[in-house]
Amino acid sequence: MSASEAAEPHVPYEQFPTALRFSVRDETRNRLAGLLLILFVPAWYLLMDAMASGETLDFKLYATGKVLHVDGGHLTLITAGLNSVTMIAGFVVFDAVRKALAFDRRLVFAGYRQSTLIGAKTLAITAVATAIALYTALAILFFWRPTAGGWFAVLAGFTVIALTYGALGLLLGVLVKRDLEGFFLIIMGAMMDTFLQNPLGNPLANKPILEWFPSFGPMQFAAGGAFGDTALWGHLALGLGWAAGFVVVGLAIFRVRTRNRTHGRSHDRTPQGHGDDNHTVLPTA
Repeated sequence: MSASEAAEPHVPYEQFPTALRFSVRDETRNRLAGLLLILFVPAWYLLMDAMASGETLDFKLYATGKVLHVDGGHLTLITAGLNSVTMIAGFVVFDAVRKALAFDRRLVFAGYRQSTLIGAKTLAITAVATAIALYTALAILFFWRPTAGGWFAVLAGFTVIALTYGALGLLLGVLVKRDLEGFFLIIMGAMMDTFLQNPLGNPLANKPILEWFPSFGPMQFAAGGAFGDTALWGHLALGLGWAAGFVVVGLAIFRVRTRNRTHGRSHDRTPQGHGDDNHTVLPTA
């Protein structure tokens, strides 16, 4: 479908399916991200498990104050999964949003509501982030078999951190000027954020300073469910708070950057009686 065809519907409920289809398409056609998800995640698990398997680590649950003595390999698999999810989700959304920004401006100029585009992008990010988290949580089962409740806790933690970094990718996609800047911030942020949560080789892993990192809540929830049979819902909500904060700021900037500043001036210049003859031609997507 071309973008000129996409501009035809003017009723919000008619625009939304088309806008959602464009958003999902943009976020799922990144072949490099697909290869990273399919090949990198199992390889990363294999490497991390080989490095840490058999070691006993102390991990603190802040909600209860309890220190858990856990298998280092299993805990490292959780942090490796969080690390994979953050980078891939952030990369996918950043790349898609940045490339589609000019196209989104033209859709707004052609009559699409910004609220419709914002809703479509939010739903697309949620769907893609959830799919990435689900695959990463399923892949962990080849290396470790937690209880059913423990696995669902890991899945929930992965999903929330995927939403968080998907929202960060959206924010950077509408904010930074060049691709390199966005990729650097996502990769470095994800590495520092997730690996500092693991006490393996990090003396700060059980210190309060980590409460200020986006992955703190999801990590606490995943570890609490997998090792302590504890559902730390408040910490999962903390992770969702980070996701909500990033997405609100990102969508506010998106709204500003796709605002139709020329619509009023163009309308004033339209000769009387010939307004219906002027059509915006959009590029083929």
